[in-house]
Amino acid sequence: MAGIVGYGVYIPSYRIKVEEIARVWGDDPQAISRGLVVEEKSVPGPDEDTATISVEAARNALKRSQIDPSRIGAVYVGSESHPYAVKPTATIVAEAVEATPEMTAADLEFACKAGTAGIQACMGLVDSGIIEYGLAVGADTAQGAPGDALEYTASAGGAAYVIGNENCLAEIKETYSFTTDTPDFYRREGMPYPRHGGRFTGEPAYFKHVLGAARGMMEKTGLSAGDFDYAVFHQPNGKFYLKAAKKLGFESEQVKPGLLTPVIGNTYSGATPIGLAATLDVAEPGARILAVSYGSGAGSDAFIIEVTDEIEKKRDLAPAVSEIISKRKYVDYALYAKFKGKLRMA
Repeated sequence: MAGIVGYGVYIPSYRIKVEEIARVWGDDPQAISRGLVVEEKSVPGPDEDTATISVEAARNALKRSQIDPSRIGAVYVGSESHPYAVKPTATIVAEAVEATPEMTAADLEFACKAGTAGIQACMGLVDSGIIEYGLAVGADTAQGAPGDALEYTASAGGAAYVIGNENCLAEIKETYSFTTDTPDFYRREGMPYPRHGGRFTGEPAYFKHVLGAARGMMEKTGLSAGDFDYAVFHQPNGKFYLKAAKKLGFESEQVKPGLLTPVIGNTYSGATPIGLAATLDVAEPGARILAVSYGSGAGSDAFIIEVTDEIEKKRDLAPAVSEIISKRKYVDYALYAKFKGKLRMA
């Protein structure tokens, strides 16, 4: 099967702390941080959106891949915050990385798992021989209504993966998906903020699908938690991530490298891809990784990934996730509201 030839990440440098948001709404910051396992989140700058984030992540992925961008035959950008309702983000990314014009491109939407859906699409095209390389991006500038619980976690960031079958730094050994019609989270056309089902978003939605995909994958392959060196899950908050890992039998050291929500928040379509990238940053050749995404609506994509010796040649060709996260500048709620467009001018 196809594998990962290169990967790259971009996370905006602006941050806002949970305690600053709690100060504005009169909430208890310690209770919020403890309950969600979140300390701060990334904030897109006034000149940053899903397109700019995707371009930066894609450029970093191409640095690691060391391929000519003209060899890319497909570009898919998964997001629920595309800057245009009618105008693809994928063509902007493709043009920016000089992959045009002999290629196909499309924007994908499936809440927070649109990025992994793009990886699966690229895998199919590569394995069938239709294209040589594909570029899949998961990125978002997530929305949360003022005062809503989502405001503490909805953040910005993205990751890009070059998929091919030569010089892979990691092989994708298997993929498995678990999908149902579960309306736990949605946003109608024209509405500025999404609505969610509160507690309903937990057991019937997130856990049913993440655990369903992970267990289905293990049953399909005959593997168990102990057969993996690392595991990465979608992370709407740190609490759900750790609870899912525990239910599946994973230990803290297996899942800790991919847990980024406490310091950057929930990057939605970027969450699992960025967590996987952070894990690839530290994984040794031969390491086996289980990665499981989740998208409201609802579904999960699971992947078994095995790191190859090629990782040692390519890992340092682009910034590590930890290096990107370390570049931070804090803003107060007023600047955050301005940057996020929460202030509507006459």
